[in-house]
Amino acid sequence: MSIEFVITHVVQFSETDMAGVVHFSNYFRWMEEVEHAFFRSRGLSVHASEKDGHISWPRVTTSCDYLAPVRFEDTVTIKLRLGRIGAKSLSYEVDFHAGPKLIAKAKLTSVCCAVTHASFTPIPIPKHIRDKLVDA
Repeated sequence: MSIEFVITHVVQFSETDMAGVVHFSNYFRWMEEVEHAFFRSRGLSVHASEKDGHISWPRVTTSCDYLAPVRFEDTVTIKLRLGRIGAKSLSYEVDFHAGPKLIAKAKLTSVCCAVTHASFTPIPIPKHIRDKLVDA
């Protein structure tokens, strides 16, 4: 299974470093941006109130390989692929393009958790959420 979702992002001046290129940390923000947009496109939220409390999706692994620089006002196309839906987790691959050029590749895994003030407890992905994630 591979579900794809795409957004675009225009690089802001505040996202660049002294060399005039996007600082590496912003790719992690953009991964979060595309993940949140994907959830919203499915009528979901990454921090949702459920009948039994709050559910959230903290990341447990992330990585990013940088292949080419981008600069202020460049448009970045961010493509998320939901590659695996586990019992309690989602694994994504994210490609970043500036025009046709691949500029970075990333991976992340998020875990479905019940959230309280004191803890995050991994839980099975509720069926109604799983259904919305796989059905467009």
